[in-house]
Amino acid sequence: MSRNPERNDRKSGKSTPVSGKPPRTAGSPRKSGTGGAGSGGTGDGGRGGWNPNPREKTFTESQRAPRPQRAGADADNFVWGRHPVLAALSNPTRKGMGRLLATADRAAEIQRDGLAPHGHTVEVTDPQLLDRMLPVGAVHQGMVFKVAALQGVALDDIAEPADGIIVMLDQLTDPQNVGAIFRSALAFGARGIIVQDRHSPALAGALAKASAGATERLPCARVTNLSRALERLADLGWRAVGLDGSSEETLEDALDGRPTVLVMGSEGDGIRRLVAEHCDVLAKIPMPGGFESLNVSNAAAVALYEATRKQRPLD
Repeated sequence: MSRNPERNDRKSGKSTPVSGKPPRTAGSPRKSGTGGAGSGGTGDGGRGGWNPNPREKTFTESQRAPRPQRAGADADNFVWGRHPVLAALSNPTRKGMGRLLATADRAAEIQRDGLAPHGHTVEVTDPQLLDRMLPVGAVHQGMVFKVAALQGVALDDIAEPADGIIVMLDQLTDPQNVGAIFRSALAFGARGIIVQDRHSPALAGALAKASAGATERLPCARVTNLSRALERLADLGWRAVGLDGSSEETLEDALDGRPTVLVMGSEGDGIRRLVAEHCDVLAKIPMPGGFESLNVSNAAAVALYEATRKQRPLD
């Protein structure tokens, strides 16, 4: 149906009003405001009206540039970046899984250096296609692995035998922070990481990128209830130390040589009350500089260093 408010009389060639309003005669005032589909072509502010010779539209350079496209599939189904992808390819549990895509130079590197030990075939493609597959801003470095996120291991697989350090994350949802904690935990030799299943990001996408491949090498247990997990860990011989900036006890004094669970809370709310009640001690990282706000991933790195130093002297 025509959007013109007037219908055309094909026999006479004249237009006949359909709304009961008289047609506008030449010289009659035009209404101002935004027009319909035909406005803007002749400067006519009236509604409707098709202009057979519309003005040519002009565009700025930013409007001419193609808009970046977001990934068609969920980012949790991708691992990208050189270190994360190579770590995933080296993970024996990934054998026979996923789709590996790389630029020509990266594909040559993978084949030349045997970086896909579990038989993954490389699909050579161009960087622009990889850009379109991933979220906007993802730095893929010419390597993308389309594969399901890791599901994690059982709690007892990390906790037995009781020895060393485990990191527990209470409702940390930022993938950059969680990825950085994975990286620090692996660097300091932690046994694994425990997260609550409902309130933690998948072990893929931006998290895997931030971890630089640590998610493929460090076990992660996803549990339903952190408080019950701490009870189970206590039965197995673990001591829980919660990080709390309001505590009177310092982390150095709270730590000893026993198997330790470092419990980290979110930056906004910290450790939740019930989880804190299941910790053996709450401790703070002293900050003599007077600025009492460390990023949670930085605080985790400091706590891991201190806990490792207490358990075995660092070289």
